[in-house]
Amino acid sequence: MNSIKTALGRVSISPQHPLFYFGSRKIARDIIQKKRLHVSSPALDHTPGPLTQFTEDEIMMKETVAKLAREEIAPLVRKMEKEGKIDDGLLKKLFENGLMGLEIPTELNGAGSNFLTTILAVEEIAKVDGAVAALVDIHNTLVNSLIIKVGSEAQKAKYLPKLAQECVGSFCLTEPGSGSDAFSLKTEAKKDGSHYILNGTKMWISNSDIAGVFIVFANANPSAGYKGITTFFVDKEMPGVIVAKPEDKLGIKASGTCMVHLENVRVPEENILGVFGQGYKYAAGFLNEGRVGIGAQMIGMAQGALDATIPYTLERKQFGQDIFSFQSMQHQIAQVVTDLEAARLLVYNAARKVEAKQEFAKDAAMAKLVASETALRVTAKCIDFMGGVGFTTDFPQEKYFRDCKIGTIYEGTSNMQLSTIAKHIRKEYS
Repeated sequence: MNSIKTALGRVSISPQHPLFYFGSRKIARDIIQKKRLHVSSPALDHTPGPLTQFTEDEIMMKETVAKLAREEIAPLVRKMEKEGKIDDGLLKKLFENGLMGLEIPTELNGAGSNFLTTILAVEEIAKVDGAVAALVDIHNTLVNSLIIKVGSEAQKAKYLPKLAQECVGSFCLTEPGSGSDAFSLKTEAKKDGSHYILNGTKMWISNSDIAGVFIVFANANPSAGYKGITTFFVDKEMPGVIVAKPEDKLGIKASGTCMVHLENVRVPEENILGVFGQGYKYAAGFLNEGRVGIGAQMIGMAQGALDATIPYTLERKQFGQDIFSFQSMQHQIAQVVTDLEAARLLVYNAARKVEAKQEFAKDAAMAKLVASETALRVTAKCIDFMGGVGFTTDFPQEKYFRDCKIGTIYEGTSNMQLSTIAKHIRKEYS
């Protein structure tokens, strides 16, 4: 594995930069125009050990996605936030640029990349918009990954090319009465000849507003308890599939989150994904990969907030000097940047363990826990560093802060991550 140390270089702030997304107050606008402020993009030299070194392909993808995020996603952030949906044209570009089939094999129209490449892509997109990052992350790390690993050859041939090129996937696990206790789900699948009849309601389902394929977890043998949970492919056009209106959320507003009702949905037996009764294992196992993806989303948003904030502290004058020069500011900035770097390395290390096929459940829990909690602190501090203007919607700091809050909740709350970590510690010492 070759190690390449490089950087994206210096990028002039343009009307598409985060400082301009949401309009600007006169003081920040004047500073930027007068000083022709430049922002150095974060270096790619996060390589303290072999598990976090980047290959040439990984670096190339990171740079390509960073460019696409700046040029194609950034101009649409405010519009998508207001409309509460992913722009149709942008969705098409995500498919065209291979971002919806990152780990799908090339022979099935995917990019054929590795897991860390997916993580890097999610991170770069999240620096610009957390909602688009959520779409790309969930589609790749949950839906595509599950099909790649447990789907039959016929199922892969049928679904993966569509998911790589044109069709969004959605992971339907959570229910109104089944959140952290994922195995208490009530959706049932009753056998009827060569079909199953699905009935139930799924809640907080990401991507569901634009999805064409749903991966649905239902209990096909309630007498067996959670060991009856089975995974099914459900196509949107199947009679009885009803997607409710998106929830009005605090953050990542453009990421559609809906209830999905299943009313006597008739699914052929060949639509069982993986082994009958093994759905509970798939849910637990693949959510671990998803947690690494959420970690990447969190560190990306935190970095995006810092990139939009630190230049301001270098130029904003108070008491005759820039506010970065005050020691109390330097210490706070140094602390949050250090915290973010620590979170980043946890995420990268967990991703490498996934690729190495090592046990990574504890690493994934640690990565998500630290990344999500750190992102909240970093973005809150960025608002503080900006002062009054940071509390306005004219600047992106408040959006980064709102978007980050979901990280401590979805795909396992912070308390659930702590429980998972503790379980592994007990096992290691017993």
